[in-house]
Amino acid sequence: MKNTMIYRGYTASLELDPDDNVLVGRVLDIDDIVCFHGESVAEFSKAFHEAVDDYVAACEKLGQAPEKPSSGRLMLRIDPRVHAAALKTAAQGGQSLNKWAEQVLREAAHA
Repeated sequence: MKNTMIYRGYTASLELDPDDNVLVGRVLDIDDIVCFHGESVAEFSKAFHEAVDDYVAACEKLGQAPEKPSSGRLMLRIDPRVHAAALKTAAQGGQSLNKWAEQVLREAAHA
């Protein structure tokens, strides 16, 4: 069983807090902290939707864009010579271009 829910592109964790007998959630994959809880799945789901809607509204009120989780898909337009060189380098390393690019981007971003 997957312990997550998705709403408006945001994914939330879903965990049981046995001490308080409630479901506790947090929006994942963003730096901002958005937490909520509910005593039933229906209440949890409603609280999740309200938390996301409130987060987006608060960001708009502050004049800033709400942080959105990344999809993991990246489209780039690059010089064909760079593309060819990257394909060759990846192949020489025994990797797909996707894996090679992910490694290079991770190192460049210090992630």
